[in-house]
Amino acid sequence: MGYEVVVKKGFTELKPSAYSHTAKEPPADYRVSPSDKSNMAKYLFGGFKRCLYDVQKFDSDTERKLAVILERDATRWFKPAKGQFQIFYRQGSDHLEYQPDFVAEADGAIYMLEPKASNEMEAPEVLAKKESAIEWCQIASDYAAKHGGKPWRYALIPHTAVAENMTLSALVQQYGA
Repeated sequence: MGYEVVVKKGFTELKPSAYSHTAKEPPADYRVSPSDKSNMAKYLFGGFKRCLYDVQKFDSDTERKLAVILERDATRWFKPAKGQFQIFYRQGSDHLEYQPDFVAEADGAIYMLEPKASNEMEAPEVLAKKESAIEWCQIASDYAAKHGGKPWRYALIPHTAVAENMTLSALVQQYGA
């Protein structure tokens, strides 16, 4: 596919995330799986110490479990807001923006993490996003190497592999590109 690469600066401020939530209801504890998982997006979770945002929403319980792992194993992490990264992939004749589900920094690298339903791992759109993200991570790694930063790695992780007793290093070792 190929990118036209223009690096304007090595740092971008976090974009604000907007969430709708009942003001009377405090954020749920991210460590506790809600009894009703059928509509995870209705819950606002909090209690994080390593997340760059005070609260987060998750699209699935798999995402919540990955947040538990990241709170334990990552230096810092976040779910990027729309437009945080400029990663584009091709779907037919369209160029669409890809927003990874998680970004996490560990001692040796920065990881772009995408948990995905096992039955979607080989879907054309998922593979197109993966290819674009891998290329973006390579370009970011090359830039970081020249400026004393950490390398970037991408991992597409099947939802069946995400369990709270897993480690970030095991997941990226097994599913990282």
